[in-house]
Amino acid sequence: MSIFVFVLSNILKGIYFPSFLSALLFTIALSFLNAIIKPILILLSLPITLLSLGLFIFIINTGMVYLASYLVGNITIQNFFAGFIFSALISAFYMVLEWTLNSK
Repeated sequence: MSIFVFVLSNILKGIYFPSFLSALLFTIALSFLNAIIKPILILLSLPITLLSLGLFIFIINTGMVYLASYLVGNITIQNFFAGFIFSALISAFYMVLEWTLNSK
């Protein structure tokens, strides 16, 4: 996952990781936030999520990416759109990876 995040940051404009170590730390922080904080946010934002037919989950994912980049420190996300696309691609990669590993 860290390799994908690092390569993706080199492809996308608006996302900058200075080294692979920062991508590794980002991935660890994002995994921790997705395991602990994200379920609480999903539960608290359930009415908004239902009204938006689930699209508010993308905003929560983008917030998790911003929070993980803040915790790691030296990661640059230039604007919300870049963070949104980055989080959507990470989510899509994770879904494909999970589907591939669980398909046995």
